[in-house]
Amino acid sequence: MIIVSACLAGIKCRYDGKSNSCLPVIDLVREGKAIPLCPEQLGGLSTPRVPAEIVNGRVISKEGIDVDLQFSNGAEETLRIAKLIGAKMAILKQRSPSCGSTKIYDGSYSGKIILGRGKTAQLLADNGIKIISEEELD
Repeated sequence: MIIVSACLAGIKCRYDGKSNSCLPVIDLVREGKAIPLCPEQLGGLSTPRVPAEIVNGRVISKEGIDVDLQFSNGAEETLRIAKLIGAKMAILKQRSPSCGSTKIYDGSYSGKIILGRGKTAQLLADNGIKIISEEELD
């Protein structure tokens, strides 16, 4: 079983209330091979919500509100579900402060991308779950 970012499965859970539909991910969900999760919603954040980026190791909204606890709680819940279903892999949305597997925004809200991992991606990887992004799918 695979964990996938819910936005990639066509679920409108992005910060702006939209999705990032990715046909290969949608197919995995339809085939019963993947479970869609949104760590940000699992952490208690609403949809839509103010965009957030990682700033000095903490997730801060564009309005300057510290939402690191919600992102961390969502990461923990995602890990709990991954362990429950025996997930060995996750396909996560690149550049997200939760799900970015190798790239995230730099915290300046300018669109600049840097190497790094989102909170959920890091926690899953630290627990032996292979992380890939939608950009790595065929």
